[in-house]
Amino acid sequence: IFFSVFNRKTGEPPLINGWIPYLGKALIFRKDAFKFLLDQQKKLGDIFTVHIAGRYITFIMDPFQYVYVIRNSKQLEFHEFADKMASKTFDYPALSKGKFPDLKENLHRIYQYLQGKPLDIISDHMMKNLQDIFEWKCSQATDWETEKMYKFCCSVMFEASFVTLYGRVPAADGHKVISEIRDKFIKFDASFPYLAANIPIELLGATKKVRKELIHHFLLQNMTKWLGGSKVVQARQDIFEKYELLGDYDKAAHHFAFLWASVGNTIPATFWAMYYLLRHPEALAAVRDEIDHLLQSTGQKRGPTYNILLTREQLDNLVYLESALNESLRMCSSSMNIRISQEDFVLKLEGNQEVSLRKGDWIALYPQILHMDPEVYEDPKEYKFDRYIENGKKKTTFYKGGRKLKYFLMPFGSGISMCPGRFLAMNEMKMFLFILLAHFDVELVENKAVRLDNSRMGLGILLPDADIAFRYKLRS
Repeated sequence: IFFSVFNRKTGEPPLINGWIPYLGKALIFRKDAFKFLLDQQKKLGDIFTVHIAGRYITFIMDPFQYVYVIRNSKQLEFHEFADKMASKTFDYPALSKGKFPDLKENLHRIYQYLQGKPLDIISDHMMKNLQDIFEWKCSQATDWETEKMYKFCCSVMFEASFVTLYGRVPAADGHKVISEIRDKFIKFDASFPYLAANIPIELLGATKKVRKELIHHFLLQNMTKWLGGSKVVQARQDIFEKYELLGDYDKAAHHFAFLWASVGNTIPATFWAMYYLLRHPEALAAVRDEIDHLLQSTGQKRGPTYNILLTREQLDNLVYLESALNESLRMCSSSMNIRISQEDFVLKLEGNQEVSLRKGDWIALYPQILHMDPEVYEDPKEYKFDRYIENGKKKTTFYKGGRKLKYFLMPFGSGISMCPGRFLAMNEMKMFLFILLAHFDVELVENKAVRLDNSRMGLGILLPDADIAFRYKLRS
């Protein structure tokens, strides 16, 4: 490695420049960001700057320092960066261009529909839609049915989320229409890491054509035909109508981006939660036991023809289900939390440390390092379904070096960049697993280990490197 220390001002972290002009360390970082960052941390300590594809990214590796980055949201901005990336990826005009005053703030306000009382309403709809889809898909499964697990999770979660957010497609072949949209979505999603890395869409084969077709599904004349959409989507529609400079195609592109944000990470996260449960019989038994107990105590019958109703409190009290889900999120999430320095600025950290930043520098937190830290999580590579339980209650105290951590599990980002849909996403995944385990016997057919595909490192939930067959039948 060629360490460049040229032109470093006082207080600036060591710079790892790489020897390839412009690219810097991009190739090695892309290959295995996790290993690369750990190696640099061993050599250079907890703060260093890496030159990656024309950007200078300062990594803060010590989780006790996260709070200082998250707290400085005025000097360290996130929204403009996210806006630029999203507008390019999903093909709508950037919000920060001044043509759309307050649009960003207005859209942000709508996220109140994903919290509190409105969250209960949308979760109830999701629960009902999930049960309808499970019944339509699986009620014939009196004997064992075999399917590929990722494909199964994708099919159920995509349709349930779509119907919950945008409404039913009233055509007789409603399922078929949604599965056609899903197939295009999967094609587009395969190119997402390249679009996020700023690779022009023209170089990505049919991606441009597929994106255009997907966006066309969300044109107003198509959306008005769908029945029973959610308040959050309706509120977004109402806001878009107020902006005359926003074309029909642009509005549709915004709706498509919202769909991607709703399912792009939830589908693989659901897969991993299910995969790890089926790989660990003791975990599966504990979670199923908890589910059966709740149904018994509330006098609800199981079987696809019965409608199960769950309150938010009941969902929240399923400690084994939540712990198992959190443990799979710990193992499969790889999001890079990015902030951009708005000015030349000295970031003050704990222990009288200071970092000099230049305007335009990126600051990054990489929580996967924390999630896999053996000081925080004993045997971090092992799946322990009850890792987040202590004395039968939720465990929220984790330590490093004898000190309690404020941040110990960060699959949804942090601070101003935290995913606004995280409560709904958690509910959806819990409900999917609840219905699956309440109604069906489920087991793996293949005995192979599925690994993480690292091509999305830094972008959210990692996908599996292969699919795996499982089978299910109605519980007797």
